[in-house]
Amino acid sequence: MLRLALVFLAGLLVGANLVYFVMTRGQADPDAALVFQRERSQHAVPADTPAAPAERVEAPAPPQDKPAPAFGPLPAEPGHTSGTPAPVERPRTAVPAAGAGGLIVPVSGIAPAQLSNTFDDARGQGRVHEALDIMAPRGTPVVAVADGTVEKLFASDRGGLTIYQFEPSGRYAYYYAHLDRYAAGLAEGDRLRQGQVVGYVGSTGNASDDAPHLHFGIFALGPEKRWWEGTAINPYPLLTGRPTP
Repeated sequence: MLRLALVFLAGLLVGANLVYFVMTRGQADPDAALVFQRERSQHAVPADTPAAPAERVEAPAPPQDKPAPAFGPLPAEPGHTSGTPAPVERPRTAVPAAGAGGLIVPVSGIAPAQLSNTFDDARGQGRVHEALDIMAPRGTPVVAVADGTVEKLFASDRGGLTIYQFEPSGRYAYYYAHLDRYAAGLAEGDRLRQGQVVGYVGSTGNASDDAPHLHFGIFALGPEKRWWEGTAINPYPLLTGRPTP
């Protein structure tokens, strides 16, 4: 009987606990609910606060070619003081510096300072020289004093082998005399460029064999443009840029 009584009592206790569990299952602990409410109110976002924008993740830009770097002035070349590249020198025909009349000395290798003013020197039979004698070794090249054309190749008793060159306008004639020979292929009507070889120093005509030189004259031509006529002009100031002494 005692055993049955103990079993019955144990059953009553289990049943009471089961009933209590069922009755309190849907109710929350008021203290726990109060703590939860307080925590929630501290972290709650006000209703009128706009939502924070979502963070944007920028996609990396595609690779692009880098612009070429801008260079400064080029380094100066040896012998130059600026960064400008040295000019390229191109070969050209060397022409001596022209005098006041734009003319060059007609004998190669002779400088204007070496000339003597022989224009007014007396010659035989009461004549005046009316030209310059430019002394030089035989065979020294004779060059055109300016551009022009070969008007006449002529051999005379006094002048020997001579050349009459007209300048482009035809107003003046340049006269080369006592030549040893003409430049190869030279012919009347040929166009000449300043500095072009036209012949070689000699002593033909009435010049002395031991004193080869070029007899050079300038003549202002008349309207008829006769190569054997004209008014003599002193070449000295035109070739040297200096007044006649």
